[in-house]
Amino acid sequence: MINRDPEPWRHDHVFDQDHKRAGEARTLLVVVITAVMMVVEIAAGLMFGSMALLADGLHMASHAAALGIAVMAYVVSRRLAYDRGFTFGVGKINSLAGFTSAVLLMGFALLMATESVERLINPRDIAFDHALVVAAVGLVVNGVCAWVLMSTPHDHGHGHAHHHHEHHHEHEHEHDHEHEQHHDHNLRAAYLHVLADALTSVLAIVALLAGKYFGANWMDPVIGILGAMLVARWSYGLIRDTARVLLDRQAADHLAEQLRQSIESGSPARVTDLHYWVIGHDLYAAELVIVSSDPASPAHYRSLIPEHLKVVHATIEVHQR
Repeated sequence: MINRDPEPWRHDHVFDQDHKRAGEARTLLVVVITAVMMVVEIAAGLMFGSMALLADGLHMASHAAALGIAVMAYVVSRRLAYDRGFTFGVGKINSLAGFTSAVLLMGFALLMATESVERLINPRDIAFDHALVVAAVGLVVNGVCAWVLMSTPHDHGHGHAHHHHEHHHEHEHEHDHEHEQHHDHNLRAAYLHVLADALTSVLAIVALLAGKYFGANWMDPVIGILGAMLVARWSYGLIRDTARVLLDRQAADHLAEQLRQSIESGSPARVTDLHYWVIGHDLYAAELVIVSSDPASPAHYRSLIPEHLKVVHATIEVHQR
């Protein structure tokens, strides 16, 4: 009797996105610390007349909002992991949060630049001693936040242990901490925010010291402009990287070629159409059209795909020539 039950061939698209990520609690802690410090710096910047300090506080304000989005993305990804309305799972929510954070960062860079130009044209008195104390505290806080994010433990639940459903068995993919930090757009966005905050804190201290000891009050708004330029550059890089994921950009050519060679090598099979793209953090999908004089089953070709290509969902069409 033919088994007409489709259940053995079904699989979900969760890909371990229902697991709690190590970065979630750490990012939430950074949000709370950043939010408290931003209030202090904004108030101090207004009270003491320092554009550099005010910019640092506003910088932190934008980052508190952006990092809040990152935490929300973690929670939403976990809550919606089993929602079948998401064709390839919820992996892109992570990249969307990173993209949104980068856009906010770019907007703040423009705001910081315009405000600094205005202060350069119309200088104001600055209470250097008080502003320096607050700026120094802000730098320490940024250092603590960076340490919190960098010490995020190795996370096996965030795309490192994929259930490879097409093969009906599990593959464990081990990565070092640096690899995870580089490719997790959410944590990368959070880390970039903290680094940008630390830089503006350092620049604020430099500007305040120059004004206090050398009478170079113009340094305060000039540092604001310089900081805006650096933040804009970082922001652009993150927007570019996350946009590639959100727009289903084809994976790197050498990886796509490896996928093609894995199918064609040592057989009459030829891949006539190939799509290989990112669907989430360290998760890829592939669509292949294969033509062969001696075609095998789609399952056979699927088994030839190397594990390191991280293809968690493959659609294979086979034709005889």
